[in-house]
Amino acid sequence: MRLILLFGCIILLSRMSAQYSDSLQYYTGYISTGTFNKTNDNSSYLINNMLKLGARRKDIALNSNSKWLYGEQNDDLTNNDVSSVWDVNLYKTFPHFYYWGLFNYNSTYSLKVNNQVQTGAGIAYNIIDKENLTVNLSDGILYEYSDVNLEDSTRHIYDISRNSFRLQIKWNIKDRLVFSGTGFLQNSLKDERDYIIKSDMSLSVKLRKWLSLTSSYSFNKMSKTNTENSFLTYGIMIEKYF
Repeated sequence: MRLILLFGCIILLSRMSAQYSDSLQYYTGYISTGTFNKTNDNSSYLINNMLKLGARRKDIALNSNSKWLYGEQNDDLTNNDVSSVWDVNLYKTFPHFYYWGLFNYNSTYSLKVNNQVQTGAGIAYNIIDKENLTVNLSDGILYEYSDVNLEDSTRHIYDISRNSFRLQIKWNIKDRLVFSGTGFLQNSLKDERDYIIKSDMSLSVKLRKWLSLTSSYSFNKMSKTNTENSFLTYGIMIEKYF
């Protein structure tokens, strides 16, 4: 099931310029990063794979982002985390503003999430929308179905509605150095103690138009299971627009 969700996903568009024609444009990208450490007494490794595909024209964009994070420490499993996000953006009103709809699946060993599905809709606005710098704010309502393990190892299955707020930044410096960051705060509409925090940042150096060296940092926290994780990885990114 996880492999089907990981490899059978994916329609994504990210990292495109602010101007689009009526013709359909496509994007494909693959990112592979990781870390490895070995001493006389200890060994650990972490591998993060991300696959992106997508399509966009002037008034609509289909986006997806699928990741698989796997790690071990001294032969003990630390991470086996799968996530796939599909979303659609509609640019039908005034400049810099759009509507979005989303479907998200997660299975996160390190956060004690067996299965989680989120679906919803909202609005977004580019408060800065330049060719080399974009700052975007987004807000919407999500319906969530989750199957998690609590602190006492009790299995808990529930559904809930959340407000989902997002801040997203992309800064392209002279087409050689690219910084991107995304942060989410997802609060339960019924219980203020129930929240999810997600943050992803990356810094890439272009070697070729299609090839970059990249490093990434991620932080995740889930109050329901009282768990959090963070990891720093580095590797390569391959991408192509057509």
